[in-house]
Amino acid sequence: MVSSSGIILKSNTRPAFHTVMQNLQSNTITHQLKENEFPFPVPPRKLDELEKVKLIESCTHKLKENNAVLIAHYYTDPEIQSLAEATGGFVGDSLEMAKFGANHSSDTLVIAGVKFMGETSKMLSPHKKVIMPTLEATCSLDIGCPAKEFGEFIAKHPERTVVVYANTSAAVKAQADWVITSSIAVDVIEHLMAKGEKILWAPDKHLGGYIQKKTGADMLLWNGYCVVHDEFKHQALLTTKALFPDAAVLVHPESPDNIIQLADHVGSTSQLIKAAKDLPHKQMIVATDKGIFHKMQQAAPDKELIIAPTAGEGATCKSCAQCPWMKMNQLENLDSVFDQKNLSQSSLAQSNLAQNSNEILVDKELIEMALRPLSRMIAFNR
Repeated sequence: MVSSSGIILKSNTRPAFHTVMQNLQSNTITHQLKENEFPFPVPPRKLDELEKVKLIESCTHKLKENNAVLIAHYYTDPEIQSLAEATGGFVGDSLEMAKFGANHSSDTLVIAGVKFMGETSKMLSPHKKVIMPTLEATCSLDIGCPAKEFGEFIAKHPERTVVVYANTSAAVKAQADWVITSSIAVDVIEHLMAKGEKILWAPDKHLGGYIQKKTGADMLLWNGYCVVHDEFKHQALLTTKALFPDAAVLVHPESPDNIIQLADHVGSTSQLIKAAKDLPHKQMIVATDKGIFHKMQQAAPDKELIIAPTAGEGATCKSCAQCPWMKMNQLENLDSVFDQKNLSQSSLAQSNLAQNSNEILVDKELIEMALRPLSRMIAFNR
């Protein structure tokens, strides 16, 4: 059954299934990824210090002038995170970002992150304007789980409870029974297991495998992955551990299993920051996006942070432990997001960015559908 939003709803019908197939041995669904499916954006130009100072001053002024608040993800550049902090904004994970925006008095939320984060913020603040420095900033997990193909897959397994990671589009969330973050993933799956439910999980195969191993749940996994975490290398990490034998290894569960096996602590972004602060080790080898170092160093100023290797011996990395789409959030496009042609300064304030092309728009029906599984997570996490 197809809704007016174009989303395939769960039913007992089993439509033709073209681009995903079941791998019965691993209990994983393989989405047929093409080599060029994750084309990386062109790296932004480097700014000199004077340019940075001028842009920071301009952004600060425009945020205040437009009653806007800057909300940034842990993986954005340090300059963006610092600006959010300095202007009364927020730095956190995707759900924390959306909740902060919903509770803030500003009329306009400026989300520095990737597109699904803007969508989540819009869903929790439908009455507010949500804009982003660029709408081209996406995520390999989002790209790798197209809503139509995912809907077809769900229709083939109507007996399973659909649980999706927060790192998905609004159109994918709208087809789920639960939306969860990595911080509560194990707890939610254990809760569903206790009710005798079988799970259909998407999109991250590594996180899904980690949850399955921790809980023993019956889980059918979609074969998506994060291009950053998927690049961490086992042998290279062993070499790094040998170089820093007293260091603790902190790993995000989006990483491959052989990386997780070497961890002293596995957790979400917020949990890794807390671990860096609480663990007695003076050195931390960190297997997640290096953008986290900004907040992690604030939490643990006396600790030495070492990024886990993303390339083996003689090899090169592609992401090099930094999300290329997060990197698209720069001071230049943040500053320009407030600019509109043919508007005077006074009419700009009155328009409240009404014609802004970088605005996140989500269909009302889609918001209603996606809020159901999202609300379950929020209620569970209270």
